[in-house]
Amino acid sequence: MGESSKTLFVGLDVHKDTIAVAYAPNDRGADVVSLGTIGTRQCDIDKLTRRLESKGATLVFVYEAGPCGYWLYRYLARRGFSCSVVAPSLIPRKPGDRVKTDRRAAVTLARLLRSGDLMSIYVPSVADEAIRDLSRGREDAVGDLKRSKVRLKAFLLRQDIRYEGRANLTPSEYSSGAHRRPAARRHRADPRRNGDDYPMTSFMSGWADGLPTG
Repeated sequence: MGESSKTLFVGLDVHKDTIAVAYAPNDRGADVVSLGTIGTRQCDIDKLTRRLESKGATLVFVYEAGPCGYWLYRYLARRGFSCSVVAPSLIPRKPGDRVKTDRRAAVTLARLLRSGDLMSIYVPSVADEAIRDLSRGREDAVGDLKRSKVRLKAFLLRQDIRYEGRANLTPSEYSSGAHRRPAARRHRADPRRNGDDYPMTSFMSGWADGLPTG
């Protein structure tokens, strides 16, 4: 078998500051080799690829999808390497195999990539991921607003204040400050709840400023 036909299947267990590395030769009888951990800087990745390329083999990479995103996939792809991203839930596991370390995860990925037992997932383009981030950010903001409304209404009800105004204010209604008047009257009536030193005062003001205005 010539040098040009050699392939190294490289498993990467990616974390915030470290990447555990292991590779498996295309000879299924050969053992999977762990290379320990490297950093996550681009220079660390370049050093790793040069080290593996020195073995005269084609490199094929794989790592699990996770909180670190797809930067590594895109960087390796720009360098001309083949790389796959797999979903953790789709990785075959032996019954009772619950002990997970970075080294074992990298070794498992390399071995399963060599045997063809991994199914890669779709990696979104930069534009697609930007739309996803925008959508998720909006959902988070809407959820925060709903939870804030629930907390505020519960507080007002405990003070026997029943807010009957609109939840979604028009610009003119918001600028008039009508949504603050019931609570403001109760604050003036009770000196213990006057001033910015009362925790709910600043909370209510911040919540009102975050109300939708259209």
